[in-house]
Amino acid sequence: MSTPRNSPSPSPSTSSYRNAPTRSVSVRGETFSYRELGPQEGVPLILLIHLAGVLDNWDPRVVDGLAARRRVITFDNRGVGGSSGSTPDTIEAMARDAVLFVRALGFDQVDLLGLSMGGFVAQVVAAEEPRLIRKVILAGTGPAGGPGIEKVPALSIQATLKGALTRQDPKLSLFFTGTADGRRAGLAFLERLKERTHDRDKEITLSSFRAQLKAVRRWGRQAPSDLSAVHQPVLVANGEHDRMVPSANTLDLAARMPRAELVPLYPDAGHGGIFQCHEAFVPRALEFLES
Repeated sequence: MSTPRNSPSPSPSTSSYRNAPTRSVSVRGETFSYRELGPQEGVPLILLIHLAGVLDNWDPRVVDGLAARRRVITFDNRGVGGSSGSTPDTIEAMARDAVLFVRALGFDQVDLLGLSMGGFVAQVVAAEEPRLIRKVILAGTGPAGGPGIEKVPALSIQATLKGALTRQDPKLSLFFTGTADGRRAGLAFLERLKERTHDRDKEITLSSFRAQLKAVRRWGRQAPSDLSAVHQPVLVANGEHDRMVPSANTLDLAARMPRAELVPLYPDAGHGGIFQCHEAFVPRALEFLES
């Protein structure tokens, strides 16, 4: 059940993402769906999801780990999952929606964690809203025009079709390596995504997925961004073997942003490195946010 509101809520009573209530807020005539948990004090941490992702695609181990010490908020962008409206087909429009969502909740300053496509969005928001964004974590992502990014839509479609034929979740091959350890980690991740059994989010629609694919393709074909314009502290993380957004993009981000820190790339991990290695990622992320 959703509770419309336009200001920060009282302290959430839930202790786990699996039972965090789904709420909603009005953003310029559209309803944005979100969940939150964790302590109320301090700067909120806004999570920006990957391509085709909805609220239930966040690893509960990552969300719960971060929410143990931070107020964490996940949300569906316009037209995705439980949020109404038409899904934007540019990263820049998604970034504007993210800013409007944050301001609709009444926050003057937030931190961001952007994963994959969410990392594209986070880069734009950080550059355009320096007073709103305090710190940024970028995972499994890359800069505009980064090598291999324009191929993400084709890889996603191929994996989706293969998954339909083999009855295998495409995230298993897209987010994790094909080694025994990688496959084991991927299967464990997929099981964790099933822990929430009530009030689950809607899957992304085909039309919204197409719009996101167009946005990602455009991002991959754009001229490189001036990352020196991002002056906030940034933590950059990924696996060594990201086949979606090649890991070279992670190194590029860390090298080109003036206040970036690179987490050593997680071995035998791919695009979902922060999920596979959540036991290492969460403490490092909290350390960065609290420093």
